[in-house]
Amino acid sequence: MTRLTPTQRRSFVFLQGPHGPFFASLARRLAAMGHDVARVAFNAGDALFWRGLPGLAAYHETPGAWRDRIETHLRATGATDLVCYGASRPIHAAARDAAAALGLRVHVFEEGYLRPYWVTYERGGTNADSPLMNLSIARMRAALDGEAAPLRHAPDRWGDMRSHVFWGAAYHAALLAGARRFEGYAPHRTPGPKAELGIYARHLATLPLRRIRRRIATAQVLRQAAPYHVVLLQLTHDANFRDNGPFPSQEAFLDTVFRGFASGAPAHHRLVLKAHPFEDGREPLPPLVRSLARTHGVGDRVHLVTGGKLARLLDEAESAVTVNSTAAEQALWRGLPVKAFGRAVYHRPELTSDQPLPAFFAAPHPPDTEAYATYRRFLLASSQIPGGYYSAQGRRRLIRRLPDLMLARQSPTEALLAPAAAEQHMAVVR
Repeated sequence: MTRLTPTQRRSFVFLQGPHGPFFASLARRLAAMGHDVARVAFNAGDALFWRGLPGLAAYHETPGAWRDRIETHLRATGATDLVCYGASRPIHAAARDAAAALGLRVHVFEEGYLRPYWVTYERGGTNADSPLMNLSIARMRAALDGEAAPLRHAPDRWGDMRSHVFWGAAYHAALLAGARRFEGYAPHRTPGPKAELGIYARHLATLPLRRIRRRIATAQVLRQAAPYHVVLLQLTHDANFRDNGPFPSQEAFLDTVFRGFASGAPAHHRLVLKAHPFEDGREPLPPLVRSLARTHGVGDRVHLVTGGKLARLLDEAESAVTVNSTAAEQALWRGLPVKAFGRAVYHRPELTSDQPLPAFFAAPHPPDTEAYATYRRFLLASSQIPGGYYSAQGRRRLIRRLPDLMLARQSPTEALLAPAAAEQHMAVVR
């Protein structure tokens, strides 16, 4: 083990991470470098992936007592850093508040804004809580012009889907098996651990069949001669959809979209609803779509594509509509007009349309492609790290780079902004 002085040694407390061994692998690397690592387990699934590592603290109480408990725990352990996946789930939001009050560094991981080839690493928060939300395109451009910002290249292949589903099933199986040890645990989404395990197992078993159905549905859309608009659906239980958007449910969002499409889109245009790759049926989409399409008189103009890849659909689409899905990044990369309703790092006047929905469907305004190029370059030079959480290859790519980024005094975003900030300060002095 590397010998560090007391001032060099850091103490990392991990909360909930992506399903699977990513957090444990990252902790082992940090421990091998001489730092202290510990984890708070909220259920047996969390505990399973920390086996063989020190500092496991089992949290058995109800969520209401968590805010005071985590602050006490962080003080007692001498923590310097807090690590979590997803900033907005209730236990993480409370922990981030406690860590901020204590002056700790908060490392937040999330799926990649520019997925699927990257993951997101930021300090303080992600999505609507990201430091990027306070940065204008002009500020990003100034930072990029200061020095050549390195672009992160995508891996040769991704292949995380099957691994993602496998680790999700393993996590929920362990959670159920050890439920009596963690009676106070309340999951942040429905329908609960038992049903969640069934969903993951069914998803894994039906992957080949769903792939065939998706290809058939996609081919049917592409064979049509009519122009079409793509609606990028999200999981109803997704924290980003729930906490950072204006709709209480998928039904409310789709009702708004169908109404705008019916009143604004040319009569020969079609609407393609692209379900999330992990759509699991907890809010049945096919009957909901059929019902709303009949209500708004567009039943013969609507297609539902369940899961799968998005690229082929977007290649020939007229526009994209979403609450705040990161899949909108793929539409913007193609120069497609995007209408977004919720808070998101890409929801900016240069990139997304502010038109009322009927007007958007009638004649959508495209993004400023130069502004998007600047925005994308900034993300790749700061918060987007090549690799993945779920496959062994993806984890290796991440763990080669992440410890240095986490141990640095400044986050990648702060380091990129520093030259621009210094230059602006000198201009004011002059």
